[in-house]
Amino acid sequence: MALAIPATMTAMGYDAPGGADVFRPETMDVPRPGKGQVLIRVAFAGVNRPDVIQRQGFYPPPPGASPICGLEVAGTVIDIGEGAPPEMLNQQVCALTPGGGYAEYCLTDARHCLPVPAGLSLAEAAALPETMFTVWHNVFERGLAGEGETLLVHGGTSGIGTTAIQLAKAFDMKVVATAGSDEKCAAIRELGADLAVNYKAQDFVEEVKAFTGGKGVNVVLDMVSGDYVARNLECMAEDGRHVTIAVLGGLKAEINMALVMRKRLTLTGSTLRPRSDDFKALLADEIHEVAWPLVAEGTVRPVMHSTFPLAEVGKAHALMESGDLIGKIVLEVGDG
Repeated sequence: MALAIPATMTAMGYDAPGGADVFRPETMDVPRPGKGQVLIRVAFAGVNRPDVIQRQGFYPPPPGASPICGLEVAGTVIDIGEGAPPEMLNQQVCALTPGGGYAEYCLTDARHCLPVPAGLSLAEAAALPETMFTVWHNVFERGLAGEGETLLVHGGTSGIGTTAIQLAKAFDMKVVATAGSDEKCAAIRELGADLAVNYKAQDFVEEVKAFTGGKGVNVVLDMVSGDYVARNLECMAEDGRHVTIAVLGGLKAEINMALVMRKRLTLTGSTLRPRSDDFKALLADEIHEVAWPLVAEGTVRPVMHSTFPLAEVGKAHALMESGDLIGKIVLEVGDG
């Protein structure tokens, strides 16, 4: 049964792609859940790099998705569609969404929701889904990371990086992470990284080789691409796995295929948003079973940098683009 759902809501949209100042409030109809969907009254929405790229005009939403930015939210389920579990009504959840998070109400597949554990605020909960889904799939499923192995994470103080470090340590891995300042390297070490490399002052290839006694790392989580790829391959162990999740340093890379053959390396990558609802549901189930208990017990927690009111989303995007942050940015939308 629908609970006090208004006809309209406020969302932050824009007339055309552009800089962080293009956002403006707009009044939209509150969406109604379809088959298998839930409607969430949003308390907080996470801000992620894909949101910035969408706002710039380079990452259009997939067919059928909301044109409003926002790939993760936390709040209360206030309406359910046909086939969605009735017990979810009035439940506080955090959720991966196909878009639409920068709004007072947001639709998503019921299977893409996770319960908010006791002791986790809704602001913290909103900072988890996009990073948790991305890290779990790419590090542990595609990257096949396992106990006793070594992971190299670029962008160690990003939302992805801070989550990857904590999860890897929780599963008894060694972690090398890079960042662009001594302050950020200190934050990485506090999260548990075994080695933090200031890439502006140190050569991460040489640092990795020294740390691993020349063996190299087993898994690389790469958000840079470009000329980083060849350097990553240099410091990888035999049978290593290289996983690309972003191309902030360039779309193309030139690599030595003889090195790939000699080390028997695997190069892979993925994007999450275009994947099917069924795929994301299976991913959510695995996260709920294996990784979510780590959140519930406090072993894994989002690193929170700042919170902005929904109306100040432009300032949040400007901060993300500056790179002058450690952890996650969330938008405060309502009371959830």
